[in-house]
Amino acid sequence: MFATLLQVALGGAIGASARFAAGVGIVRLVGHGAFPLGVITVNVIGSFLMGVFVVAAAHRGLTHLSPFVMTGILGGFTTFSAFSLEAVTLYERGDMSGAVLYVVASVVCSIFGLLLGLWLARGMFV
Repeated sequence: MFATLLQVALGGAIGASARFAAGVGIVRLVGHGAFPLGVITVNVIGSFLMGVFVVAAAHRGLTHLSPFVMTGILGGFTTFSAFSLEAVTLYERGDMSGAVLYVVASVVCSIFGLLLGLWLARGMFV
């Protein structure tokens, strides 16, 4: 268990560093704008890479690398890739209503959680 935790931690450091570098690179390439282009780019790339890895790992017997690659690198790069995988997994299992509920609940509850955090923090620090 500790070795797996170290794999996740190392992968997370790599993924978070890659996310930062990608964000800086996108800003340098296109400049700052009102639309969060860096975030959506990282989310789409991370989701794409999650899809590629899931299939490649299953076909090549590399699922033992999942904690390092999926949870660590891709989770550090973007947690949106894990969210996308869970939504598609529900869909592929034939649970369309579960997939829709998961997507809507994740987005709405996450935004609500952020707003609640902002409200509480502003009350404490202002």
